[in-house]
Amino acid sequence: MSDGRTPAQIEADIARRRQDLAATLDEISLRVSPKNLVDEARARTKGAVDRTAGQAFVVANRAVDSARGVLVSPDGGPRMERIVPVAVTLVAVAGLLALGSRRPGKTRGRRRRR
Repeated sequence: MSDGRTPAQIEADIARRRQDLAATLDEISLRVSPKNLVDEARARTKGAVDRTAGQAFVVANRAVDSARGVLVSPDGGPRMERIVPVAVTLVAVAGLLALGSRRPGKTRGRRRRR
């Protein structure tokens, strides 16, 4: 089964295919090298962290703007009728948490014999 090529053409074709195969193998070895895999994983992780941090910033910024809208009047002055109840509630919650975290005192030192 002859395709009309000369032995020199066949040898040149084989040499070209070997070079193509060598280039393909080099590319594969670069893609799967541990250093490159780690670098790609770091880049993906950094991108995910950056996106998450950006989203958290937007959410926090909206929350601050919302709180500002509730606690500050349009002319920039404080709305005391709203600030005082919020402050009292925060102080009460902090007090309850402080009381709840206190444990009954345990006796320290040696136990007394009866």
